[in-house]
Amino acid sequence: MMTGNEKNFKQEKLFGWTKTYYNLKKRVRIMELEFDVKIDAGILYDYMLHHTYSGFSGVLGTAVGALLVVAFAYTGYVIYLIAGVVILGYLPWSLFLKSRQQMLTTSAFKEPLHYRMTEEGVEISQGEAREFQKWENMYKATSTAKSIILYTSTVNASIFPRRDLEDKQAAVIEMISCHMPARKVKIKA
Repeated sequence: MMTGNEKNFKQEKLFGWTKTYYNLKKRVRIMELEFDVKIDAGILYDYMLHHTYSGFSGVLGTAVGALLVVAFAYTGYVIYLIAGVVILGYLPWSLFLKSRQQMLTTSAFKEPLHYRMTEEGVEISQGEAREFQKWENMYKATSTAKSIILYTSTVNASIFPRRDLEDKQAAVIEMISCHMPARKVKIKA
């Protein structure tokens, strides 16, 4: 026989994460979630492109490069075309090289990172090193086609490659969305 509390509350462990069901007919809320991710150069490049081109300098650089190409079309001056192509191509190429260099020089990318999301925040561990970020200190959450990105500051972020999340992707998005204000979450499923 079930008491009133048992009717409205149920927990189960599934694939390394805990689901807590409040009022089984309404909403599922995940209390804890654990997963491992491995960052490679392609994922890092994808993050760098997104970070750069979603900011002012990336948009400005693209606009200037495009205007120079348009100026070439109107004037026929080859120098405009050359300058436009250099401006448009420089940033992606330099980010590509930077992502490869960071993969080689940053020890944190050599081993998988373990993430544990709880009601309080996100714990990141690798070997003996552990770090914890509270949800209220998170800056924003966004996504690309390849990753979900959780910014801990304006320049630092945790990158969750979608290929590593597999069946936990929806749960990660739900966890972030439940603990951060809606204005800070811009994740496309």
